[in-house]
Amino acid sequence: MDALVAGVTNQLEALEAALAGLRGVRGRFTSEDRSVSAEVDGDGALTGLWLAESTTTRSPADVSRLVLWACREAAARAAAQRAEVIAGLNESLAPGNVGGDPDSAQGDH
Repeated sequence: MDALVAGVTNQLEALEAALAGLRGVRGRFTSEDRSVSAEVDGDGALTGLWLAESTTTRSPADVSRLVLWACREAAARAAAQRAEVIAGLNESLAPGNVGGDPDSAQGDH
């Protein structure tokens, strides 16, 4: 029974760590010329957008392309971070890593 409780406790801790990790996911990208920066959270929602003064000399179409590109790259970085958190959770919840023998709670045969 102790092994079962320890295994469940480990799973709970792994889930809590993953949730904390997911809350902290942020992807940020800045264009090479530093004129546009975008930041997104783990859900891909835009949380920050910064435009340099130099964007005022560009056409609206150019600026919009840069903004969309920066957002897309930031989202890709956030998705990669999110995938790492999920992979870590999956690894920690894998049957060999949970701990305890699944038959140990059934007593001696």
